[in-house]
Amino acid sequence: MRLRLPEERPTEAPTGFKIAHPVLSQDGTRTGFTGVSLGGALPYAVVADASCAYGLRHRAPHRRCDCGFHCVHDRTAAEALLCTAEHRAAVLLEVSVLGAYIRFERGFRYARQRVRVASVGPCGCGTAAAALADAGWGRPGWSALAPACAACVRGRTSLSLAAFARLAGDGLRVVAGGGGPWGGTGSGGPAVAAGHGAPAGPGVRDGAGSAVRADLGLPELVAEAALLQARLDWFQTQLARLGEPGAGGRVQG
Repeated sequence: MRLRLPEERPTEAPTGFKIAHPVLSQDGTRTGFTGVSLGGALPYAVVADASCAYGLRHRAPHRRCDCGFHCVHDRTAAEALLCTAEHRAAVLLEVSVLGAYIRFERGFRYARQRVRVASVGPCGCGTAAAALADAGWGRPGWSALAPACAACVRGRTSLSLAAFARLAGDGLRVVAGGGGPWGGTGSGGPAVAAGHGAPAGPGVRDGAGSAVRADLGLPELVAEAALLQARLDWFQTQLARLGEPGAGGRVQG
């Protein structure tokens, strides 16, 4: 006799938590996330459907396979994963579990998800993140990003938190300084939320050349200004270096 799992019909989508690395597409027009374990080679968008990581044709999640999205019930359990060295640059995701799912003791394996909130930790120097900058690795067609403060962005490809949320779309919120294992924002200030996936209007441009909405709040504008100032400081440093004796065989006037 074949045993059947008990069926659940919740009135609203269950909530789960997981960690992932933010990514930017090669053409700079899309953002998303890539997992840290099974299926990590397949970046996904804010709203995405799971497929079998082994290339099998069954629907995810299959009872006799490990395929499907994974998350845990408890936010603290997901935050604990950020303590490991290889996951320090990952972000914490709060997701809605959609479609078919299998419930386990500590979490879900499921067919479809919506990422509602991405909590970004501090820069590697300990300062609150103002942007997501090139992490130095990636997947084919996608560059991984890591939290960075305005001073550490320098010449790397980067997106402000608001620009990342806008490119991701579908109502994603990006929160800087989510607490947990990161120990606060690094600057002693409150967490800052950026972006709701709305279309960009007239306004300034961020460090990656993307339009930034003109109706951003004060915390977002402060972060944008800090990022732009850091890029200006880096640019002036490069100009000064070119003017030093020996930089180009002569003194540049």
